[in-house]
Amino acid sequence: MATIPDDDMVHHQTTVELESKDLFDYSKRSQWLRAAVLGANDGLVSTASLMMGVGAVKKDMKAMILTGFAGLVAGACSMAIGEFVSVYSQLDIEVAQIKREINRRDIVDAEVESLPNPWQAAAASALAFSLGAIVPLLAASFIKPYKVRILVMAAAVTVALAVFGWLGAALGRAPTVKSTIRVVVGGWMAMAITYALTMLIGAKGLH
Repeated sequence: MATIPDDDMVHHQTTVELESKDLFDYSKRSQWLRAAVLGANDGLVSTASLMMGVGAVKKDMKAMILTGFAGLVAGACSMAIGEFVSVYSQLDIEVAQIKREINRRDIVDAEVESLPNPWQAAAASALAFSLGAIVPLLAASFIKPYKVRILVMAAAVTVALAVFGWLGAALGRAPTVKSTIRVVVGGWMAMAITYALTMLIGAKGLH
């Protein structure tokens, strides 16, 4: 004879299933999220700061664009190599630890497959850096008046910083307002310091 399930048991099972669906370990996103968000922020801030610095002493649009493009290429390569080396070092350490603790080869392979992938991290960093660096390049590419170009580029970078800050916090389920403010203020400080110091050096002259 079939057994009729108790209502409390059914309710408990349903609740457990719903909770298991709602519970998600957002720390699993940390590896690629860190590479992507940091790469985009670095590309945005470093390229914009370079262009601002050059613009402080040379108002020519071509010089700013070439500086920004050089910063994009150099930064993307640097980010990719740095991320690759960093994640590969982490991978070597974790694989060695797994092999010390587990002797069965099939279990080792299964554990290794779940570890961070250096190539993916490097590609994510380079791509994210390039995407961030494109923002100030595009903002300054079609505006000849110097003052307008600087203002438009600063505005575009500010909006992009806010978007990246909010996106990183939202994906990681962190406080969005604090994260966004922190990213925007940090980007402003980097651009302002670069602009001011470059202008100072340019005013003094290099002989």
